[in-house]
Amino acid sequence: MLRAKRTSGFTIIELLIVVAVITIIAIMAIPKYQSSKLSANELSAIVTLKAIQQAQSQVQSSGSIDTDGDGAPEFAYLAELTGAMPARVSAGGAPAAGIAGVSEINPPVLAATVGFIQNSIVTKSGYMFQVFLPTGAVAGAVAAIPEDPNGGKVLPPFPDSDAGEVYWCAYAWPIAARKTGTPVFFVNQEGELFESPNRGVGAYQGLAVAPPFDAAFTLPGDMSSPVAGLVGGIANDGNIWVTVK
Repeated sequence: MLRAKRTSGFTIIELLIVVAVITIIAIMAIPKYQSSKLSANELSAIVTLKAIQQAQSQVQSSGSIDTDGDGAPEFAYLAELTGAMPARVSAGGAPAAGIAGVSEINPPVLAATVGFIQNSIVTKSGYMFQVFLPTGAVAGAVAAIPEDPNGGKVLPPFPDSDAGEVYWCAYAWPIAARKTGTPVFFVNQEGELFESPNRGVGAYQGLAVAPPFDAAFTLPGDMSSPVAGLVGGIANDGNIWVTVK
């Protein structure tokens, strides 16, 4: 008895088996992809903070900002570093807003990708970044303020001219904790990068739970106090901060 020849292609059962195998492989690959994506975002955050630190050193060395005209240069906000907004200037020895088209840092000392500010924050590769500059000392404590919602500083209060020659700090935290990144990172004028595990309830994420300026310091409301990671112990935000390896 002659058997009918099989036509080319798969049977429905064979197709179902192939689809099932592909699905299993994809499911197995998802955790590895997510893990590699998190690692890439976290590495990008570290690289960006290092770039900000280098840019702050450059802007101070260049003397681009001196809002009290005393010859001692000051640190800058992200939109100032990138040239996206005019740098602050001195008006009669007091801080004032710079003039668009005139007062920008030229050439910029930081990539333009870090200068698109919304809600005083820049978002990049799964992380949010924010720079704080100091106010004047009150009872020995130096508080801090972020840049304007659209970047730079056009309206008061302005950073303190004298403290601005000494202090600045920046944080990087995930847009969504454990989804776009996990640790929160910190750097200031000392140049050393720190990180906190950022796990559990209350983890920093997005605009709703952003780190305050004093999160990594030892004393509340004082960015002139030591960074907890330098002296050991618990930081002002109740977390442990360690040097980024």
